[in-house]
Amino acid sequence: MEERKEVVTLRGNPVTLLGPEIRVGQKAPDFRLLAIDMKEVELSQSRGKVRLLSVVTSLDTPVCDLQTQRFEEEASKLEDVVIYTISVDLPFAQARYCGAHNITNLQTLSDHREASFGTAYGVLIKELRLLSRAVFIVDRDDTVRYVEYVKEVTQHPDYDEAIEALQKVVAGS
Repeated sequence: MEERKEVVTLRGNPVTLLGPEIRVGQKAPDFRLLAIDMKEVELSQSRGKVRLLSVVTSLDTPVCDLQTQRFEEEASKLEDVVIYTISVDLPFAQARYCGAHNITNLQTLSDHREASFGTAYGVLIKELRLLSRAVFIVDRDDTVRYVEYVKEVTQHPDYDEAIEALQKVVAGS
């Protein structure tokens, strides 16, 4: 398994990411994650729609909470777009979070079983078995159109840039 060192930090300390760096233009790796109802969800199930993959460390942390709420707000304004928030939180914890924060426009998905999403998208933090913060946009044909690996896990992604890229992909598809 590919290890990428010193790509990102957590509270200023370098961590090791497992898996390849995903690049714009490549085919998005498929995944099999658990929804809050314990059903499996695969990227291929939403083919034909534009997908934004918002990757967070844990929904129970302040930045991850704000990131999820920001994309929830954006999801309410978009048509023909699927937004997934992905973490290794258990589906039960994700369900509790969604209920407590009235999350209804995006879908939370759990990578807790195998961390296969984390290794396929190069966001699994080896030292912690948590996901590093990132945003990916995948077009209707499963091609990656936007990638942001946030350099410091405790920092926010560039929401404006991601939303602008999402709107361009929607308009251009």
